Amino acid sequence: MAFEALRSFLWTPLGGERVVELDMLTAWHGRLMVLAWGFAVPLAILLARYYKVMPGQQWPAQLDDKTWWHGHRLLNYLAVALSLVALALVYGGAQASGSMRNVHALMGWTLLALALLQIVGAQLRGSKGGPSAPRLDAQGQVLDLHGDHYDMTLRRRCFEHLHKTLGLLAWLLAWATIVVGLQLAHAPYWMLLSLLLWWCAVLTVAVKLQRAGRCLDTYQAIWGADPSLPGNQRKPIGWGVRRMSIGDNNPAKERQ
Repeated sequence: MAFEALRSFLWTPLGGERVVELDMLTAWHGRLMVLAWGFAVPLAILLARYYKVMPGQQWPAQLDDKTWWHGHRLLNYLAVALSLVALALVYGGAQASGSMRNVHALMGWTLLALALLQIVGAQLRGSKGGPSAPRLDAQGQVLDLHGDHYDMTLRRRCFEHLHKTLGLLAWLLAWATIVVGLQLAHAPYWMLLSLLLWWCAVLTVAVKLQRAGRCLDTYQAIWGADPSLPGNQRKPIGWGVRRMSIGDNNPAKERQ
């Protein structure tokens, strides 16, 4: 009896309304958006925040492991591509109507705009600089190590503030947009509960890694903890970002 009651609840549409059969395009719109913003983007954020130094990497002897960078970029590009496909599936012919549908559409368009702003901002973040990307003359000879990131210029600082702020806003807005979309689709409770469990798992991992000190400053992950470096003479950008000192433990190892 209890099992049947639980099963009945899990398959009850959100709001307790009757089951609504979605057309194929609307159904795939929802699936692709959930895959993009419910799964790909959270993983991209975890990579960028907590895996700038990879497990097994001998930091600071081994610097600038780009695994996190490639993963973060590819997952976010995948999310944007899936979003564009999902939008094309329902553009001009959405099955739902009413004020909630309009709110969902506004949230979705805002989310896509934030994603595109992130892509544009990334292209305008400036040069890297440093030993691995120095400035060169016309003959390909090294001029100096100057670069927007290496020097932490105003351009780079503005990019980091904006990129991190917009990323957080997009993640929070994505959660709300997905929940509204599930309600519009009269999705069964098991779908919402499954997503909530996944998001709770992501947040649990984030809290664990944050407490372990894994949120290392990007600058130090790339160039080390030498206090004479220009970027190490500035405060790290973002909440909870860890700044190491020469002789500190490897950030990929949990604090004891």
